[in-house]
Amino acid sequence: MSEVATGNTKENQRASCLVSTPTINCSDADVMSYSQKVVKGIDGQIDQAIALYYAVRDDIRYDPYSFDVNPASFAASVTLQAGVGWCVPKAILLAACCRALGIAARLGFADVKNHLSTERMRETMKTDVFHWHGYTSIFLAGRWVKATPAFNVELCDKFGLKPLEFDGVNDSIYHEFDKAGNRHMEYLLDRGEFDDVPFEEMMRDFAQVYGQMMTSANDLKAHSFDDDVDRELNAE
Repeated sequence: MSEVATGNTKENQRASCLVSTPTINCSDADVMSYSQKVVKGIDGQIDQAIALYYAVRDDIRYDPYSFDVNPASFAASVTLQAGVGWCVPKAILLAACCRALGIAARLGFADVKNHLSTERMRETMKTDVFHWHGYTSIFLAGRWVKATPAFNVELCDKFGLKPLEFDGVNDSIYHEFDKAGNRHMEYLLDRGEFDDVPFEEMMRDFAQVYGQMMTSANDLKAHSFDDDVDRELNAE
């Protein structure tokens, strides 16, 4: 069946990646204000997307202990207000900021083996595989470009990682190795890209592979990810 017959044209794809949803709530006043503030004085969608990427990467602290099964917790406005988030909410916020400025954006997901973690996190998850790791796919200069704003620069410095850069032209996914040449992240499965959060499918998979974490999410919130990182790194 042709793209026209299925309605799957590039124009339709972009249009569906510009709308506000309860999760990618780009029409929220705070999201719109934040986006406009970040790109003030910056012209062109590529440069604006780059500015938004670095703002979300570093203004919003990475915190996997903030994981929550409540759908409302995934909203871009909630993450912006909290100032913290794990990979999926941060990718959602970047997508919402792009959409707020008329830049088409959607969400991408992959299963990865991630070595940036803590003993508490690994014990809770019972694995070092992060299913449904999130990134943002942004439509720039006629093509979709991947951007991954999860790890803020301060956290990267603590772990001896090169902060992930984004130039608006090349896909930006995590480096395989850290500064010392140790393996940092390995991509295991590409789950594709979505106009909105596939929440039910994601939660179903999480329940299957992270059963204990799903029931002990509040226990994680009682602790500080940053404090655990500092304690473990200082003990080495």
